Amino acid sequence: MDQLFNRKYIIQGLFILLSLILIGKLFYMQVLSDKYFLSANSNALRKISIYPARGVIYDRNNKVLAQNQPTYDLMVTPNQVKPFDTLSLCNIIGITMEEFREKFHKAVVHSRNQAFIFQKLLSVETYATLQEKMFNYKGFYVQKRTIRYYPDSIAGQFLGYIREVNNNEIEKYQGYYKLGDYIGRTGLEKQYETDLRGKKGIINMLYNVHNVPQGSYADGKFDSLAVAGSQIITTIDSRIQKLGEELLANKVGSVVAIEPSTGEILAFVSSPGYDPNKMVGKGTNDSYKSLFANRYKPFFNRPLRGRYSPGSAFKPLDALIALQEGAIDPNTTFNCPGYYWAGNRKFKCEHIDGDISLRRGIARSCNTYFYSIFAKMMTKNGLKKQHATYDEWQNKVRKFGIGDTLGIDFPGESSYKLFTAEDNTKRHGKYWGYTTILSVAIGQGEISTTPLQMANIMAIIANRGYYIKPHVVKGIGNDKHIDPKYKEKHYAGIDARHFEPVIDGMQDAVNSSIGTAKESQIPNILMCGKTGTVQNNQGKNHSVFIGFAPRENPKIAIAVIIENGGYGGAYAAPIASFITEKYLTDTLMGRRINGATIDQYKAANLLPQLKENIAKPKLKTDSLNQATDTTKRELPIKPKINQHTFNKTAVEPKANATATK
Repeated sequence: MDQLFNRKYIIQGLFILLSLILIGKLFYMQVLSDKYFLSANSNALRKISIYPARGVIYDRNNKVLAQNQPTYDLMVTPNQVKPFDTLSLCNIIGITMEEFREKFHKAVVHSRNQAFIFQKLLSVETYATLQEKMFNYKGFYVQKRTIRYYPDSIAGQFLGYIREVNNNEIEKYQGYYKLGDYIGRTGLEKQYETDLRGKKGIINMLYNVHNVPQGSYADGKFDSLAVAGSQIITTIDSRIQKLGEELLANKVGSVVAIEPSTGEILAFVSSPGYDPNKMVGKGTNDSYKSLFANRYKPFFNRPLRGRYSPGSAFKPLDALIALQEGAIDPNTTFNCPGYYWAGNRKFKCEHIDGDISLRRGIARSCNTYFYSIFAKMMTKNGLKKQHATYDEWQNKVRKFGIGDTLGIDFPGESSYKLFTAEDNTKRHGKYWGYTTILSVAIGQGEISTTPLQMANIMAIIANRGYYIKPHVVKGIGNDKHIDPKYKEKHYAGIDARHFEPVIDGMQDAVNSSIGTAKESQIPNILMCGKTGTVQNNQGKNHSVFIGFAPRENPKIAIAVIIENGGYGGAYAAPIASFITEKYLTDTLMGRRINGATIDQYKAANLLPQLKENIAKPKLKTDSLNQATDTTKRELPIKPKINQHTFNKTAVEPKANATATK
């Protein structure tokens, strides 16, 4: 009986205790704590997001590439709207009554109780006028934010653009964004979005019955400050970036320049490009549609996604592998009668060079020489083991960054395919041999690269055997940190001693009378390089040049591709030399070989004529598809450049078209 009595009082005690806890909680919520007051008084208080300033983007010399400017959004919460003079609001913000009804309907569909962007990107002047009459428009308020501004209007493809978030992005970032927020959609703005965006703040703004803000509730006790995005210092040199874009005006192509000792990208030019300021503000949608419809594809990122056969620019790499394997030494000589016989097939070499060794073979770009060293490498283990030998060779090529992505800190990098022995078997049948794929010896056929990969090959040669992953950011935030992987060396597997004889040939290609790139000589600077001329099945040849300078302690490695530019020495090599000269000396001089000026190269229009009745192209491929060398030698004929001044003896030799079969 006593136990039952005790149990009764224990239960009663528990109920009393729970009641006291509940009463205390209610007292705290209603009297002591403002937190619940804020939630319960949404008519008087509004949580206003404070958008942080997006991180400023600088070039390597601390010149601003992307900064911010203020703008304002008119917000509406439908359930709080009272009858008002809608026409007066329409006149202030510059819309029609029909547009007003459409916008308000969207807000209602989104949510009657949540704020929605009614009119975005109001000017400072419109904001000032609106603020004076805001008390007339209950349920509406103005929210401040910033938008991008690009002072020099350069590097559109590199910097990228920002757009409103979509539902997938809202879900991906777990609610950080809401409809109407902006996010980096392409380029650097996308790659470093989480660093650039900063952190939103919140102001609990108190409004009176006339819809006039009275200031932050409780003197900001419950507010949180916005945190500005981190500044980013890029590796880009805006001087040569701008020059590269000017030189590639009215041309299709790309320029990638790298500082060999660090892997830092100095120039990242994709042409045609676009003014990044056109992707900001009220006209963004119209600009986007216009650029997307442009059949020269200004949104296509050629430095990372352009698919190009390297052509003769591949020859220095092939020579290095042959030296490493012992297939040749610098004095190994082959005879060039103007062609090369492979079985019953004849591959043409434009020059008759006679007995020729490595240095002259590179300077003259003798196809016969490189066919010969490739044949020696493929048959060193016997004719029956060519497939295994080829796989050994292509694995050595991959160490130069071909056949896979390089891992640049930038979205959208492509690798393209370097054929394995198995791939060749699928394509040619099980009886293929080196004569079947001989065009690979001169950078054609079953090999494709991007401009970034070509520039990286030059960085490897400039460094005498290694590269650091190419990257576009030099430092993030106040501590200027970067990912440690962009400081690691990656070796190509070639002994340092083999580079000098190859570099001798590249030096002569630019600086000797027999060189294929002698139009690109730079006064007082020893530049080393290699031209390439690649056939374009859809038009004129593509002009290619890769090189570095100066020879000793190189500061810049560069790759230039000009579609429809003719042979390598016509446009790509001179353009590369102007950019290199600007970077090394901050000056520009005319070229003494052909007398051409930089303004003539800027003015040259090499855009191919487009057929009128063709399907609209998809925004994903380059105009070049498995291009091959050409046997036809034709100087580009362009207005404003004296074509007769180009020395015809500088044309590099080509393979017969059968070499790419």
